[in-house]
Amino acid sequence: MVMAQSLFMVLKKAESDCLIDVLAPAWSFSLLERMPEVNKAIAMPLTHGQFGLFDRIKLGRQLKSAEYDQVIVLPNSWKSALIPFFAAIPVRTGYLGECRWGLLNDARTLDKRKLTMTVQRFVALGLSKDALLPPDYPIPALVVQQDRQQAVAAKFGVSLPAKILALCPGAEYGPAKRWPASCFAEVARQKIQQGWQVWLFGSDKDKDSAKQINQQTSGHCLDFTGRTSLAEAVDLLSLGDAVVTNDSGLMHVAAALDKKIIAIYGSSDPGFTPPLNTQARVLSLNLDCAPCFKRECPLYPPEHIDHHKCLTGIQSKQVLDLLNS
Repeated sequence: MVMAQSLFMVLKKAESDCLIDVLAPAWSFSLLERMPEVNKAIAMPLTHGQFGLFDRIKLGRQLKSAEYDQVIVLPNSWKSALIPFFAAIPVRTGYLGECRWGLLNDARTLDKRKLTMTVQRFVALGLSKDALLPPDYPIPALVVQQDRQQAVAAKFGVSLPAKILALCPGAEYGPAKRWPASCFAEVARQKIQQGWQVWLFGSDKDKDSAKQINQQTSGHCLDFTGRTSLAEAVDLLSLGDAVVTNDSGLMHVAAALDKKIIAIYGSSDPGFTPPLNTQARVLSLNLDCAPCFKRECPLYPPEHIDHHKCLTGIQSKQVLDLLNS
């Protein structure tokens, strides 16, 4: 969703008075609310993997009355093109994907050699078919109002010290994208000694990692994992000065908030979905086996010294050097 903002920016630049409505899961509305390019968010009633043909037909017919001029379909699945088809939107743009001829009438062929980044693929759909590729893309920029910052700080009773380091130790995809908690803890200890406050972010699934980090820092971190909504996490992150993060959704949020970021990559590809931020620094060992895009290390069992070496080989000192530079 963060990377999609680059597409919204391109559309508004081409036609400043266009209205952009976004059909998306309700959980993402707190991001869309912070994108000034977006006119309205529309809740997608189906979750990932649900087919729900009749629900798609019903929603499509409801949207028909809005008389949209064009739809840009970002997912490549066949079912994602059904709602725009039933909404009878005259121009239906997207990549051919799962044989979507007919459902899309402005079908594009995805050239993965030219469009190596996800954000490039999104932006290209907002341009003409004969546009020069790869396209330039604007950097996503979430807008957080000061009153929201003040409200979230008051709700959680946080003081605003001179410097705040945010740590995002989770990654939804799996262990092969998670830098060890002990490494995060070492970074936290060093910054706490320098007078920084350290905040931990993540979902309920990240509580164990956050607990380990806090135990190893004598409880000196402020743990927000599982305590905030996405909207609150965004607003709290906006108060920070620097972020150390795995390749995760929160990494992209922090990038769109224009924070100094140290992004740690293991099994995933920093060239495909990098943090879109000029201040971001990426740490990756670029091993021969990477990127494998696996949830677990496919080469070595957990007890082997080289299990998840793509992550464990990245030292805390490397992160600290980048933070201090």
